[in-house]
Amino acid sequence: MASDVRAVGHEKFAWVVSWEVKMNILALDLATLTGWAHSDGASGVQSFQPRRGDSPGMRYLNLRAWLSRMYEVAPFELVAYEQPHHRGGHSTEVLVGMATTVQGWAAEYGVETTTRHSSEIKRHALGKGRGSKLAVVLACEKKFGCEPIDDNHADAIWLLDLVKKELK
Repeated sequence: MASDVRAVGHEKFAWVVSWEVKMNILALDLATLTGWAHSDGASGVQSFQPRRGDSPGMRYLNLRAWLSRMYEVAPFELVAYEQPHHRGGHSTEVLVGMATTVQGWAAEYGVETTTRHSSEIKRHALGKGRGSKLAVVLACEKKFGCEPIDDNHADAIWLLDLVKKELK
């Protein structure tokens, strides 16, 4: 992580007036189709749908392997991901498992993690904490001039933008 420190004042009595963190970040909207966005500008969607005959745990092993490949290609110091909602059933089990996998991988690689609730991401994208998936996608197209692959991709882009703004 690099930082840019600017000092002003008398040469003998300089003080810091701004400190900008330049941190590489990977933002994830965890799901079977995981949206991702890297602070280097790359983004997309990665499928963690188990193949026929795979054990349910293969999704988590594939996620760990994918994180390792991403880290090798474009290292990052922070992984930000959307906080899983506990609605019950299979989707909660999958999302909590994916979040746990990210946390374990990050601990192994010395990478920090942070989470944001979906309402925080929507508030950042739309100005309010509620809104449709389509509204988030359209707001992403308008602000960033890109066409997200799907709502997971748009959420990851907005999450990255939110975390970057918070770190300034």
